[in-house]
Amino acid sequence: VQLVESGGGLVQPGGSLRLSCAASRRIFIFNVVGWYRQAPGKQRESVATITSGDSTVYADSVKERFTISRDNAKNTVYLQMSSLKPEDTAVYYCNAVNFGGYQYWGQGTQVTVSS
Repeated sequence: VQLVESGGGLVQPGGSLRLSCAASRRIFIFNVVGWYRQAPGKQRESVATITSGDSTVYADSVKERFTISRDNAKNTVYLQMSSLKPEDTAVYYCNAVNFGGYQYWGQGTQVTVSS
């Protein structure tokens, strides 16, 4: 299974970006898919996850600013980010966990929030 992220880039504070994660297989085979991020010198942290039943969990730092969604027909998971802050700057990784607990990771996409 391959996960390919896209949509990262440079954006000004207060701006928006939408990240996409395209899977090489049907995403309904995954129990949970989500987005993680890692800033320089920091540990990787969970940003948002969505289950096969469409239950979502968000990090407190992104609640009401980020929205995760999945399109099973397109085998794609999205992360809509708005009201971006400099502290959102990080490499964002797509993650998928199958029903056996095995994890898959994408290669990451850089998001930089700066004026």
